[in-house]
Amino acid sequence: MDIIKVMDEPLANKIAAGEVVERPASIVKELVENSIDAGSTSIEITLEEAGLTSIRITDNGNGMTTTDAMRAFERHATSKIVNEHDLFRIRTLGFRGEALASIAAVSKVHLWTSDGISGTEVDIEGGKVITHRAAALRQGTDITVSQVFFNTPARLKYMKTIQTEIGHTIDLVNRLAISHPAIAFRLAHGQQVLLKTSGSGDLLRVLSDVYGIAVAKKMIPFQAENADYKVCGYVTLPEMTRASKNYMTVLINGRWVKSYPVNKAVLEAMHTYLPIGRFPIIVLQAEADPYLTDVNVHPSKQYIKVSKEGELLAAVREGVHAAVKKAIIVPDAIMKEKKKPSTPSVQESFWKHPERSVKPVQDFQTTSDYPPRQKPSWTVEEVPPNEDMTITSDVTAEPVETNETSKPDVEWPAITPQEEEVQSEQKASFPTLLPVGQVHGTYIVAQNEDGFYMIDQHAAQERIKYEYFRTKIAEVDHDERQMLLMPLIFHYSADEQLKIEERLDALEEVGIYLEQFGPSSYTVKEYPSWFPAAEASSIIEEMIEQVLHTRQVNIAKLREDSAIMMSCKKSIKANHYLTMEDMNRLLTDLGNAENPYTCPHGRPVLIHFTTYELEKMFKRVM
Repeated sequence: MDIIKVMDEPLANKIAAGEVVERPASIVKELVENSIDAGSTSIEITLEEAGLTSIRITDNGNGMTTTDAMRAFERHATSKIVNEHDLFRIRTLGFRGEALASIAAVSKVHLWTSDGISGTEVDIEGGKVITHRAAALRQGTDITVSQVFFNTPARLKYMKTIQTEIGHTIDLVNRLAISHPAIAFRLAHGQQVLLKTSGSGDLLRVLSDVYGIAVAKKMIPFQAENADYKVCGYVTLPEMTRASKNYMTVLINGRWVKSYPVNKAVLEAMHTYLPIGRFPIIVLQAEADPYLTDVNVHPSKQYIKVSKEGELLAAVREGVHAAVKKAIIVPDAIMKEKKKPSTPSVQESFWKHPERSVKPVQDFQTTSDYPPRQKPSWTVEEVPPNEDMTITSDVTAEPVETNETSKPDVEWPAITPQEEEVQSEQKASFPTLLPVGQVHGTYIVAQNEDGFYMIDQHAAQERIKYEYFRTKIAEVDHDERQMLLMPLIFHYSADEQLKIEERLDALEEVGIYLEQFGPSSYTVKEYPSWFPAAEASSIIEEMIEQVLHTRQVNIAKLREDSAIMMSCKKSIKANHYLTMEDMNRLLTDLGNAENPYTCPHGRPVLIHFTTYELEKMFKRVM
């Protein structure tokens, strides 16, 4: 007995609707994308009950003829695709021809449209045309979708609260507005306007409409380009972060997509600038030949495949890292609005002229209520960074004097000649500081003409040592090794031993030389002379663990993680009291760092209290 049957059209449309119409926000996405493709410069979205009762989209686009208005609701009806070759040069947002049919299958639809020559009204219920008639002329389309899922009540039980559903729609329209700043968007829920943009084409102004002016003022432009991709956009300074990746917007050829690799590349570009568990607000636009992208891999078109992905990710890392590195500043202690100075700050000028490139570090101001910082007329006595600094571990209320005959607990790395050119711009921007004391054996207090600074001594030395170890690990000299009197022994299970065997070369790239010792044990008889000797065993063990739990070893990442681990273990901790000479040495070496403002984990190294802020706190100024 034959059991295979062909589904009828209404049932097939309802099944397709399950892929396309997940919630009211899905309907808004499909209809607004149609409006964008129609060349609209103004799009209004009005919702009732988060869209479950009614969704109305009004635009001033090209509109449709009477024939097209009737045919648009048939399954696979599209004006974008003629043959299979068109699939590889898609520049429109919609193209599959299934959205309107799927929406109409699970709702009631009223369409009014006009191409300027003729006007048409169509009523559809459950996928069937109920009425159609001639209508008044006005350029554009007005479509209302009501009673969503009226004929599939089982779907309604999966809907969340009104607040949740409206939240999804707001997020969607925000991203559509960001991706098309030349279109004026208006989103309303009942009588409440949730978003309104001008359509001026100014992306930074749209970001202000979406995220607020305070966030937009903290965003800096970036760009990069190679033979295949052009990348540009805006990213917030590291001081402005969020606890969710949801604020990372990726646009490829004007289409908002979800891309884990691009998000990861952004985070890699801001590595050591962001605190752990924090994410930037970023809008990243990538332009490429449509032949390099395949948008026909998901019904909702939110995921795409990208050819030459490595080139795209390289451009992302290059553009974002260069912009953030150039714009990084010392965070001020008080981040609130005050009276404006008589002359505009650099940030205010940038806000008025967003087309300007990112300003150098020394020009940026985090607040705009006091005069620009000036270089002090006095300097701190320089201490060579390669000389040893003695740090005592006696936790007392008073600083402990240095014992010149004792071996220093912490060794300070020298700055190599190759690093000097890279660091010259950063040195010029780092403030000259005079230490005045310590707080709880943890924070150094220093001053200059602009106010005073508090420096986290552990974070500061962690940054210095991280850059030192990063350089040494990247240039492992296999002749620069020291033999151990007593070898270190590490034991592993049989399956771990097999993985280690495959990764011995990777470990040697970071200075770990393993020799097999029994069935599943290894010895280390030597390691680089610059290795932190006191923590060598735990560091080596953690580096082996890294390669054991990684599917594919990335040498660059292994070196990076190893440098961070060594710097953290070797750096001074809290409750270590320093002499004035120790503090001077630390601040001098910090000023020579490539990035003296954050530790490798993204935490701030120093905080600035301006003279103005001090005077205001003590009521010297009102």
